[in-house]
Amino acid sequence: MALLSVIRRWHFREGMPIREITRRTGLSRNTVRKYLAKGVVEPRYPDRKSPSKLDDYELTLTSWLFRESRRHRKQRRSIKQLHLDLVQLGYTGSYDRVAAFARLWRQEQQEAQRTAAKNTYVPLQFAPGEAFQFDWSEDYVVIGGVNTKLQIAHFRLSHSRAFFLRAYLHQTHEMLFDAHFHAFQLFGGVPERGIYDNMKTAVDKVGRGKQRTINKRFQAMVSHYLFEAEFCNPAAGWEKGQVEKQVRDARHLLWQKAPPFRTLAELNTWLQQRCLALWQELPHPQDKRRTLYQYWQVEQEALMAVPAAFDGFVEFTKRVSSTCLITHDCNRYSVPASFANRPVSLRVYPDRIVVVAEAQIIASHARVFTRDHNATGKTIYDWRHYLSVVQRKPGALRNGAPFTELPNSFKQLQNQLLKRPGGDREMADVLALVLLHDEKLVEQAIEAALSIERPSRQHVMNCLNRLQDKAIPEPLKPPPALKLVTEPLANTARYDDLREGKS
Repeated sequence: MALLSVIRRWHFREGMPIREITRRTGLSRNTVRKYLAKGVVEPRYPDRKSPSKLDDYELTLTSWLFRESRRHRKQRRSIKQLHLDLVQLGYTGSYDRVAAFARLWRQEQQEAQRTAAKNTYVPLQFAPGEAFQFDWSEDYVVIGGVNTKLQIAHFRLSHSRAFFLRAYLHQTHEMLFDAHFHAFQLFGGVPERGIYDNMKTAVDKVGRGKQRTINKRFQAMVSHYLFEAEFCNPAAGWEKGQVEKQVRDARHLLWQKAPPFRTLAELNTWLQQRCLALWQELPHPQDKRRTLYQYWQVEQEALMAVPAAFDGFVEFTKRVSSTCLITHDCNRYSVPASFANRPVSLRVYPDRIVVVAEAQIIASHARVFTRDHNATGKTIYDWRHYLSVVQRKPGALRNGAPFTELPNSFKQLQNQLLKRPGGDREMADVLALVLLHDEKLVEQAIEAALSIERPSRQHVMNCLNRLQDKAIPEPLKPPPALKLVTEPLANTARYDDLREGKS
């Protein structure tokens, strides 16, 4: 290396002829001319290629390796089998040379894929109001003293990077629809596009390229909010890399600092407040001088106004049991007795369930969740649904499970009436008053009847009638302008005059 540098400096800088250089260095003239003519700065030996018996079969073996790489791994031919095939074509070399060639070919293919596909990305840029990205994640939070696994819905505006999180117990359709409404409400509008992965609640079937069979309920939600749903390629999370990074960052920004909560609603309120606070704290990744909140204020003007909430229920057909119950997610809910042993429609929302029959809502309950799959589910009763049954079977009042939820005044009256003969029938008649009158008035009448020593059904009905009696209106007082100046006199003789006139 040092000798080459001296040769180049003597010839190009000092103008020394080649003959003098060869005399001083002892190198041949051809070697000196080669170094000077080719502009070699760093000497190196040429790559040697040893002749091999495989040289005439390289193209054939390469095509075979390409063919086998496209087959299923269980259908690929081994290198030994490829070697035997080459032998039949006239190859006389060893198996080790074929195996070495195949190993080098695979390394080159893996390196090409790694550099040209998997580790190379195109930076993305979005206009204000153009798109948002969505994804699910799983995290644990203490709710009601229990460490609970939650499904977290993540939203992120692609331009301003404003984000929103909401926690649920499941990743079902009704949770997905509810999360979209709350996100759009917080963002102050709806972007033009939504970018999703191929989640089962949105995509029924993944086709070639961008072809997707979209779920009908998800398509209805997209049509309601008037944005376009766009789905990433399978295993291409970089296409929604912003929300993918948000899932990772949320663990140290939110979940590691999350306090215990009493209810899920309290957690979601805390999440919304923390998101708004972080908007004003975090700088925009492309402009450190401005916060996410400042970028969101600009992007909000480009968003479409949020329409009314999508009626995001999931509907099931259920058959009511003989005990007036339907089952959903291992929990049971009561239905009016008139629909026992009949099919009804169950509409499931994130926080409630609604039972529909004959185009009318016949029952509604707060939704309950059972996290322990080893335990039996809960039963949610509404004692009003069993009043018609009690009219036929008043004895069911003594141990009827739905009637453990009666108001305190009803329970006090029941305890007194059931001590008498025929008390169960009297209590059934009192409960039947709820079907005809306002329940609050019936409860007030029962409280008034309990003030006497021995309340009865008749006392309750009398108190209810007094509560419903309208106050006697005061006599009208005519204004002075309508007062008679000359009052008429009572003259019965006029009647006789009329009779004489007819005769």
